Amino acid sequence: MNATATATRQPASKLGELLSYWRDQRGKSQMILALESGVSQRHISFIESGRSAPSRQILMDLAQTLNIPLRERNVLLLAAGYAPIYSEETWNAQEMQIVTRAVGRMLRQHEPYPAVVMDRYWNVLMTNDATQRFFNRFIDMAARKGPRNILHLMFDPDGMRPFIADWHDVASNLIQRIHREAVGRVIDDKTQDLLAALLAYPDVDARWTVESRTSGLAASPVIPIGFIEDGKVLRYFSMVTTIGTPQAVAAEELRIECMFPADEATEAWHSSTFEASL
Repeated sequence: MNATATATRQPASKLGELLSYWRDQRGKSQMILALESGVSQRHISFIESGRSAPSRQILMDLAQTLNIPLRERNVLLLAAGYAPIYSEETWNAQEMQIVTRAVGRMLRQHEPYPAVVMDRYWNVLMTNDATQRFFNRFIDMAARKGPRNILHLMFDPDGMRPFIADWHDVASNLIQRIHREAVGRVIDDKTQDLLAALLAYPDVDARWTVESRTSGLAASPVIPIGFIEDGKVLRYFSMVTTIGTPQAVAAEELRIECMFPADEATEAWHSSTFEASL
């Protein structure tokens, strides 16, 4: 059962079903939710059975305790008969300028290393100049039709896949990241569609959704990704930044991924290849 899809199909009387769904997702009994939220177990039981209608504040207290994503909190509010309180404007809307300006500054400061901004479905929204310079050494990025998706770029045999060292290990761990980094740790319908599209590529194993490969790098603090360039393997690891206190759906769903050299040889390659041209 998918929370977003369910809420868009069900009338307000299904609020209890939605609340029960999220409680199950978080592995919390009614008693535990009551203890953590300060809402009585009796009241929670009545909400889930449809015998009681919660106030907006109680509903938001329960949503906060269950760590429900902002987009899905709006769904809960609608199901209870309340107006949504979290803006669902796009990432580049006027109200998001304070965020996008800060993100743009982060991208520029990360030069000469690649950095991208993505939405919750790994669609690329912004990049720094280094990203274009780096990936254009392997493929013609301008020839790829938008919207660009970083996962399709990595899985596509006509994209970066031929240039990725230990591709099967990298792809397996990217599949794991989709599950691990999903907003609210819940795989919604669009994420399921993305996973299905990735699993449809040649030589992708459906078991990767539950198995992770490490390529013998257990001693490393991170699992790097290697790109093969002129016979050399350039190794990087990623750091992902999110908005700390989002109050808009787009702000919560933004992710800034910055690539860093994972060894001295890769850092030296960057210095000799890109920094001189800056």
